[in-house]
Amino acid sequence: MLRREFLAAATAASAAAAAEEKKRLIVHADDAGMCHSVNAATMEAMTKGLVSSCSVMMPCSWVQEFAGWAKAHPEKDIGIHLTLTSEWKYYRWRTVAPVDRVKGLIDQEGYIWRDVRSTAASASAAEVETELRAQIERAKEYGIRFTHLDSHMGTLFARPDYFEIYTKLAREYGVPCMLPKANEANAADLKGYPITPEMLKQKEAAGMKMLDRLATGVPGRGVADRRESYRKFIAELKPGVTKLIIHLAKDDAEIRAVTGSWEYRWGDFQFWTSDEAKELLEKHGVELCTYRQLAG
Repeated sequence: MLRREFLAAATAASAAAAAEEKKRLIVHADDAGMCHSVNAATMEAMTKGLVSSCSVMMPCSWVQEFAGWAKAHPEKDIGIHLTLTSEWKYYRWRTVAPVDRVKGLIDQEGYIWRDVRSTAASASAAEVETELRAQIERAKEYGIRFTHLDSHMGTLFARPDYFEIYTKLAREYGVPCMLPKANEANAADLKGYPITPEMLKQKEAAGMKMLDRLATGVPGRGVADRRESYRKFIAELKPGVTKLIIHLAKDDAEIRAVTGSWEYRWGDFQFWTSDEAKELLEKHGVELCTYRQLAG
């Protein structure tokens, strides 16, 4: 009897160790809800392509379209892309919370600040928490069963007090948030932020789910360049859970008017809905993963 129990325990431990050795990849599309072009590309890539996860920007004017799709697809891995910047030249958005409660988040033009530096210099931690709660509650009102939280343009990593609010809200709402482990693989992407390895280790010690690697992007602008970068990225993936952040859009007049970076969004869509991407993942033994799986 004891021998059988020992063998069962050893087998379970071996299976757990083998699972840890797998190459698991969260292909994560940011910026859902931003505009129709992004919505159309994200919905298609999550149903017909290899995009396993995404997050939605609640302050944007096209969010209701994506929320309707999310409500109809509760099985999809959809997070909230907590948004404290409004970066495009002509297409801008305001806060979800009433402006008089979050004045520090608003620029001279009446919109959310364009860049991380301006937000961090102007908005108090209390104002940030008010706005983030408003965004999360709006997602709930729209029927989005969100599986995680993350941060548009990394703004919530720009100040330690913002970071504490971010992780506090993830715990409060019972979902993971985007947190990279304090290791060499993530050092480059965290460079310039005041979030120390010790702070990340504290979150891991507290039981928060961590990413073995956070990849915030690959080089290249057009379709061919992006394809080559993703070929290299997949071939070099290491065991563990990697989150790859991508940005999607169709090639149309809307996205070309919104942003000069439309080409790489179209390149991302082309690659991650291609047969080649599927074949490369299979060739290199990479399993797609979601935040729902990460949460266990």
